[in-house]
Amino acid sequence: MIGELLKRVQRGDKLPLPHCRPMPTIGRRCHELRVRDEDREWRLFYFAGEKAIVVLDVVLKKTPCTPRRVVEGCRRRLGIYMVSEQGGDTP
Repeated sequence: MIGELLKRVQRGDKLPLPHCRPMPTIGRRCHELRVRDEDREWRLFYFAGEKAIVVLDVVLKKTPCTPRRVVEGCRRRLGIYMVSEQGGDTP
């Protein structure tokens, strides 16, 4: 299911709720994919860049809100990607 949704994102499809929602708390063009797998719910956070779809994190959903540590980790990984895209050294 996640693979199918990521293929659609790569094609440029705009995925609506309940499958996807924007995550501006992480950054511009960042989203959360919502996937149910048997008895669990997963969240995949990604950045839809011009050159690539960058997976920032995948977590098992346990709470109604996205934990702060997940958002901060995604921001950090996005920052590393952005620096590498500009040809600089990673922090």
